[in-house]
Amino acid sequence: MAMLSSFRSVRSRFAVVGFRHLWTSSALSTDQSENNNRKAEPQQSIHEENDEEYEKNIKIKILDASLKFVPNMGWSKQAISAGAESIGYPGVIHGLFPNGSAALVQYFYLTCNQELNQILEKEALAIEADSSKPRKTPEQHVRDAVETRLRMVIPYKKSWPQAIAIMTLPPNVPTSLANLLTLVDDICYYAGDRSVDINWYARRMILATIYKTTELYMLQDTSEDHKETWLFLERRIKDILQLQTMLVNTTKSSPDEALNNAAQTAAAVFITARNILGLH
Repeated sequence: MAMLSSFRSVRSRFAVVGFRHLWTSSALSTDQSENNNRKAEPQQSIHEENDEEYEKNIKIKILDASLKFVPNMGWSKQAISAGAESIGYPGVIHGLFPNGSAALVQYFYLTCNQELNQILEKEALAIEADSSKPRKTPEQHVRDAVETRLRMVIPYKKSWPQAIAIMTLPPNVPTSLANLLTLVDDICYYAGDRSVDINWYARRMILATIYKTTELYMLQDTSEDHKETWLFLERRIKDILQLQTMLVNTTKSSPDEALNNAAQTAAAVFITARNILGLH
């Protein structure tokens, strides 16, 4: 138990004070501002806080119950209404969700990220507790983590294009982007990336691009158990290794050449990621 607490403590400190804070802070600045404003109101009563917590719990229950209706009803207010009715609330309670279907997509994405994080943490702690356990290479770790995360989407594959479209609408982009960046940061962290340099950003943007391209490929894949998707993912991982080799060789160049190559690489990564994320 002490080991688990220590591991989580180190991970938490990294997430709060490291690059990750800068990575997601701009995407969630609106939400953070709202939270800060609420904290700045000392006159808020305990009763009001309890009411907010009660409402939050109801929303979570409804969204969780709504997911089973998504395959037939899509990411819609109708699915939320059906979910509410299935656990004893009136269907009109979907009015609790001003963002409508985006709230349902956001809930699904967030819970999947949390589930993956718990899986990766459990694996890391198991290896920490027993050094005789075989360790994955960083490349294998990334591949397995991305596959595990994408498999969570498969039950909703038919309606997932709708979810993607919803989260690329301008009001939803900051949250969508923050979710993706948190996902790839968790994968990189548990793969052993503890770097605190400019390459920290480049590696995560590359992985974000690979995740999204593999996700889009999976939506078109009709092979058994999506085996073609996992082969596609493996090829993209090999692309990462080739890019890493290029970056290493760049450090052996002259300062001017290194700067120019680094700038070109960063620009290419940013443009590709921006296009895949729908940030035109």
